Amino acid sequence: MSETAIEMTPDLIAEGSSMVRVARAARDAGLKIRILKMTQSTRTAEEAADAAGCDISQIVKSLVFENTSTKKLDLMLVSGMHNADIDYISNHYGLSFARCDVRRVRDETGFAIGGVAPIGHLNPIRIYMDRTLLDHDLVWAAAGRPDSVFSVDPKALASAIGTQLIDVRAPA
Repeated sequence: MSETAIEMTPDLIAEGSSMVRVARAARDAGLKIRILKMTQSTRTAEEAADAAGCDISQIVKSLVFENTSTKKLDLMLVSGMHNADIDYISNHYGLSFARCDVRRVRDETGFAIGGVAPIGHLNPIRIYMDRTLLDHDLVWAAAGRPDSVFSVDPKALASAIGTQLIDVRAPA
């Protein structure tokens, strides 16, 4: 872990912040998480892995799309080492996604791009999860801000959020 990280205990998290929503959602779901605020950016998977001192495959990228069938936002949790192959996902799972406006992401999830957490959204959101994240005992996801991450057991996270596990790319 980075020497410039601050562990965000409940007394350090500002009331009304996006980070407090993440902490409360974790508590309410029975998830054991550890939130770290970094002095460096964690906006990209590479930056987050460097800051957390973990392998890039342990980073959870949060990708928000508009589901073209429902017109609602869907969240895809993808390993930092993968790019989501939208054509493969569409063909394999019958899902159709389009990019969505960053303002809509903030308005509906309560998080800015680069800080979208897998929990604590303002509105319900359907979540799909890269099944390779379950290969790890611990993963790191955005904690509601572009400079903050939290660690969590990926199996516990998947269970708590009721995600659908998917392959985000064709088998090699």
